[in-house]
Order: sequence, then structure tokens, then C-alpha cells
Amino acid sequence: MNEHIARTEKQLGAILRRVRKHAGLTQGTLGEQIHLRQGTVSRLEAGEPAVQLRTLMGALLGLNLELVVRSRSQSSAADIEDLF
Repeated sequence: MNEHIARTEKQLGAILRRVRKHAGLTQGTLGEQIHLRQGTVSRLEAGEPAVQLRTLMGALLGLNLELVVRSRSQSSAADIEDLF
């Protein structure tokens, strides 16, 4: 899988949505796998800022993803937005 850059909650949510759909999962199915309600998965994908870290980590696990923290690239926010 390619690397994706997210600098905002909405960008991260869009990445999770794309990966989920690519895996052929519905929000409900993913939620069942990681013991979350479909509505919680929806809020996570919408980039709602109040989602708990535990919820995010569960979604990453359910989608077979990992979080990588690195120094910020020099791309502008507009460049990152163009990826979506």
C-alpha cells in the first residue's frame, strides 16, 4: 500500500474511508470487527476531532494500517489537499 499523508482530522478520515472501501468493507462491518458502532466509524471518517485515540488505533488495526510519525515534509497544506 502507498503511504498517505494526513495533517488534519478530515484528511485522516478520508484516508481511512478510502482504505475501508478498497478492502470492500462497509462502516458497519468494520465497526463489528473492531467493536464499534457504525456511527462511530462514520464520525471517524468524517474527521470529527473529538474521536478518542483508542478509537483511531482500533480502526487502524481493523484496516491493517499503522501510524507512522515523522518530521513534517515541506509540502504546503494546499499540496496535501490536492491528494484528496
